[in-house]
Amino acid sequence: MYSNKHIVKISAPILLSLLAQNIIQVIDTAFLGRVGEVELGASALAGVIYIALYTLGFGFSMGAQILIGRRNGEKNYDKIGDIVIQGSIFLLIPAILLIPLVRYGSVHWLPLIFESADVANAVIEYLQWRVFGIVFAFVNLMFRAFYIGTARTRVLTVNAVVMAVANVIFDYGLIFGKLGMPEMGMAGAGIASVIAEFTSFVFLLLYTRKTVNPEKYGFNKIGFQWPVIKKVLDISIFMMVQYLFSIGTWMLFFVFIENYMGERSLAVTNIVRSFYTIFTIPSNALGSVASTLVSNTIGAGKKEEVPDLIKRILYISLGVMAAVIVLVSIFPRTMIRIYTDDPSLVSDTVLPLYVLISSLPIYSMGTVLFNSVSGTGNTRTALKFEIVTLVFYLSYMWFVIIYMGFSVAVAWTTEHVYWLSLSIFSFIYLRSGKWKERVI
Repeated sequence: MYSNKHIVKISAPILLSLLAQNIIQVIDTAFLGRVGEVELGASALAGVIYIALYTLGFGFSMGAQILIGRRNGEKNYDKIGDIVIQGSIFLLIPAILLIPLVRYGSVHWLPLIFESADVANAVIEYLQWRVFGIVFAFVNLMFRAFYIGTARTRVLTVNAVVMAVANVIFDYGLIFGKLGMPEMGMAGAGIASVIAEFTSFVFLLLYTRKTVNPEKYGFNKIGFQWPVIKKVLDISIFMMVQYLFSIGTWMLFFVFIENYMGERSLAVTNIVRSFYTIFTIPSNALGSVASTLVSNTIGAGKKEEVPDLIKRILYISLGVMAAVIVLVSIFPRTMIRIYTDDPSLVSDTVLPLYVLISSLPIYSMGTVLFNSVSGTGNTRTALKFEIVTLVFYLSYMWFVIIYMGFSVAVAWTTEHVYWLSLSIFSFIYLRSGKWKERVI
């Protein structure tokens, strides 16, 4: 049985690793907010497009993480290295293919999506460089899957610091032309992010070579093994599709805002989105822990302990999110000024920010419940829940933004609809006990 202290101990480094990955976009937003409103809004759209590409690798790595957790619980350690190595080899293929697709394709299809030519050009300028980081990001995901799946998450804390420091230094230098670097604006933000991803890759590679026993974990077999990849894909393919659908509809949210509300509303939405990214990291980390510990517990033959484990993670997630809500409620304008010095933009952002934090309790429960479903190995079921939920989400989003033309604040109530639906479906499934029949 995992104690609450153990859950928090595993969660903290994962939280910091998620913070490191998301901090790249957050830092870009904070710096670009000082350049102009167009750049501020464009950074949101560019970030969501990149994340859409990133989720292909993330979905695969989550499937690998579940499988690693199961093998770790079974004490079949020698099979874990195969999953990490084969997963890295497999992910290099889409990563390399995405580079020319984005660099040369984005100039043709992005101007067709966005109403503002200035926004489209800024997004293109960012992605032309940012896409190179996908190669390092995909391999880093497999390192992350290994350390979370084996519950050895402490290294992710150090990696988070390394990645964030590299990004801040090169963002400051390349966006504004400081520290002897050229002033490159949006392009500079993209290049800085690639350097941060590369720095993270080098750190994780060196750390793994120095601290991990290759014999114990089976890291001494490098050759291509399709059966191993197929085993991971059997679980992860549904998660890859699920994340792609989820981020695809998330991108539509920003496109609708830009097309029907204008550049100011897009700038407000980007600030709120940046806060959303930061505020949800604790529950996101606990969701990842839920997936891993549920898989480990089932692998150890202790299925009867799973419901209580999920319940305790839920309480921790709710408690952390309550603290976040109190903090933001006290200092909303101070926090918004991190992103902009424009008083009118600060005022326009306050109400949407309050709407966002009202959705956080639902998020804190939904992400733990939904990740627990995936942790049981039932990723096909999780995909079904995602699809049905997205139908509700898209319908509501169309109604409030396009049909009724409501404000940005009302538009953010879409998060309430999404997470409430996903929470209900996940809770009913976990309560039914059908997950106990799944073998991976």
